[in-house]
Amino acid sequence: MKVIKKSALFVLTMVLIISIFAGCAAPAVEVQNNNERAEIVVEDLVIGVSMYTLGAPYFMAQLNAIEEYGNELGFDVISADAGGDMAKQLSDVEDLLARGIDLLILNPQDPIGLVPATKAATEAGVPVVIMDSTIDMTADFISIVQSNNLANGELVGEWLGETMAGQTLRIALLSGAMGNPVGKERRQGVIRGLTEYMLRTENAVTGFYIVAQGWGAWAHEGGLAAMEDILVAHPDINVLLAENDSMALGALKAIREAGKEEQILVVAAADGQREALELIKTGEYGATGLNDPVLIARTAVDIGIRYLQGETNIPKISFTPPAVITIENVDQFYDPDSVF
Repeated sequence: MKVIKKSALFVLTMVLIISIFAGCAAPAVEVQNNNERAEIVVEDLVIGVSMYTLGAPYFMAQLNAIEEYGNELGFDVISADAGGDMAKQLSDVEDLLARGIDLLILNPQDPIGLVPATKAATEAGVPVVIMDSTIDMTADFISIVQSNNLANGELVGEWLGETMAGQTLRIALLSGAMGNPVGKERRQGVIRGLTEYMLRTENAVTGFYIVAQGWGAWAHEGGLAAMEDILVAHPDINVLLAENDSMALGALKAIREAGKEEQILVVAAADGQREALELIKTGEYGATGLNDPVLIARTAVDIGIRYLQGETNIPKISFTPPAVITIENVDQFYDPDSVF
């Protein structure tokens, strides 16, 4: 049943004002929706999608997946791109609520800063599903849908240990952004997987060092610049570990320009970007973890619709299945038409 939400602008304004004075100490409120949820018809739904950025193919793939899913199932999609600006994303959510959406899919720019937006949505009777990024647990949401960064990293780490068995690993680590919880989980997963492999096969953790950490802001250009600096300071590295494919691809360019592509194994903790998979197929790129934007986006929509239809047994965090993509299985994941 389609219900138009009223007074969204007023609600969001009041929630923002209250949050400024109250801080983030308030307990989480269970999201409720006053619709007659058992009578929800998918074709009548309007789903709002608030993206903190569309400035990378990965995020465009998420939005495209939701729009294509809408074409399949018959629901309408209204989207907004915040361009990496938290204030704009708050305004975007305000606008989406005012336009009468039934469900909000939110990829938050900041885990704390977007908490008020989720509370405003709850007050307006609109359930929230968090997609891909994370949010503070004081927020109001049905579930956080993302790839299992820790499990993906562990699988990549195990593969790295097996592939480099018997060698001393001198690893250059490329991280996305300081303090980012996703990057932290990804690199810790790889280290954990590598450690467990060595314990299982050698009864000891020996022969691997992280000799440098660079920061690439999740981007190709950032990975290129960081890797150029690392190669000057540490010319003897033999593994490049990046927290996503985009930085790894940029780093690979620096490695090739230095003539070290035969000496350095390139791996990423996560993503599955098309260009990376093409290089895995040819043996020029070692492995990456599965972070499928289409699967994440469609899962987020599915969870939101199930909630609207009355399902209550939904976990607060919903992970997509983990996998390590290598030359042995890359054909299972490669899509030549993928926008990501």
